[in-house]
Amino acid sequence: MADRLNIHPAEGVWVVRAGGAIIAESRAALQLDETGYEPVIYFPRDDIAMAFLEPSETTTSCPHKGAASYFHITGPGTTLRDAAWSYDAPLPGAAGIGGYLAFDPEQVTVERL
Repeated sequence: MADRLNIHPAEGVWVVRAGGAIIAESRAALQLDETGYEPVIYFPRDDIAMAFLEPSETTTSCPHKGAASYFHITGPGTTLRDAAWSYDAPLPGAAGIGGYLAFDPEQVTVERL
């Protein structure tokens, strides 16, 4: 699994924008590189405006990372369904992202400043 997943600090300041608002900003984000996929930026919960996130009933399972739980992003007059996810108890090879959240780049903007 070590050759399939690589987790390392994401250099710089990263933000998540949804509906014109910044809902996350971090200098402590992590980048997960997984064979066959685009890199994914994971944000520590302390750097996310969690008041905008509502737990979803959606869950998925990855053979390399474990079970993921999802969140809706809510704001005035809009809900972005299952727009964020977290591995709260990831498998050992993905332990570094435990408790961090990633965001769906098709629903929000994730960018480095």
